[in-house]
Amino acid sequence: MGEMALPTRSGSTELRSLLYDRYMFWRKAKVEEQVRTWEIPESVFELLEILDAEYLILAPGEVVLRSSQGTAAMTMVKDGRLNSTPMLNLVRAVRRSNVYQEATVELPRGPIGPGTHDLLVRVSPIGEQGLVVVLIFDDSEFRRLDSIRRDFVANISHELKTPIGALSILSEAVLGASDDKEAVEKFAGRMQIEAKRLTDLVQEIINLSRLQDDDPLKNAIPHSIIDLINQAVDESRLTSEKRKISLVFLPLKDYLVLGDRGQLEMAISNLIENAINYSPDSTQVAISLNCKEGLVEISVSDQGIGIPEKEIERIFERFYRVDPARSRATGGTGLGLSIVKHVATNHGGDISVWSSEGAGSTFTIRLPEYIESESLVVTNQEEKI
Repeated sequence: MGEMALPTRSGSTELRSLLYDRYMFWRKAKVEEQVRTWEIPESVFELLEILDAEYLILAPGEVVLRSSQGTAAMTMVKDGRLNSTPMLNLVRAVRRSNVYQEATVELPRGPIGPGTHDLLVRVSPIGEQGLVVVLIFDDSEFRRLDSIRRDFVANISHELKTPIGALSILSEAVLGASDDKEAVEKFAGRMQIEAKRLTDLVQEIINLSRLQDDDPLKNAIPHSIIDLINQAVDESRLTSEKRKISLVFLPLKDYLVLGDRGQLEMAISNLIENAINYSPDSTQVAISLNCKEGLVEISVSDQGIGIPEKEIERIFERFYRVDPARSRATGGTGLGLSIVKHVATNHGGDISVWSSEGAGSTFTIRLPEYIESESLVVTNQEEKI
């Protein structure tokens, strides 16, 4: 039986949907029929599971017979087949030569954003049935680590000097004014502010360091975006109520995103806190949720001071502050938006901003939507599908 053509002619949406569903049902049945003919020893799977690598076992036609959990986050498999052009080229070269080959491959972390997986891919034929095994080693973190840490240490040393220097000067002032109760109370109050600023800065540095060291897609699971936003709103409620700023979130539909819950919640929370910090009292911060073309959009809008156009390109840089005086007053560290950008990029997404001075700002995170689908897993000829 030949390959059924996917219907592409114009027609009603309902008819096209029905034809597509029938095509996918036929295609899955065809793949299952092919898979039943392969005999793969269980010992092969046991060996693959103990390797520190993701893997794929491919039948002719690049049908995926078995894959490790991490390959789903790399979006290299679609409809039960290998879907990455660089990896397809490598697999086909191995099939032609019947000889092991390896190459470095760069895959996007998602449909948008600059994030990539830098992969070392090793491909080898196995057995006499035309099967191929693909081993995938993610070298992304190792390649970035040295440059990131050098840059990070330089920034940290610069930023820590300010609160530490202020504490040193204030402590000398307290000693010099030991007989003046009013002066001691004033300097001690300032010391508490600088100590809190130092504590917040260290915590933000720890958060950013963890983001740079951990790949959230390595052990990713799907999360409800509504749950993440509600949690972030609850954490910011006390701060907003003190300044009579209302937080508005009225979702119409929930969506799933694949990733690390702690990082995603941290990014959303940072955007909400940033909106509160740069908004006047008795205003409103609105959070909206939408999905367009497979991308979940989380937008946080404020009625604050806005961002000058010339500053917008730099606001996601580490330690950069549009208004340093305002940041000192609100306790800002200059790391919040940098953390948001790292989270979005590491989850295969991006972040953008619209702003008008005096009218407010809207920050939007876009992340790939996760849609649950049946996975095809076969261990041997006798297993049911």
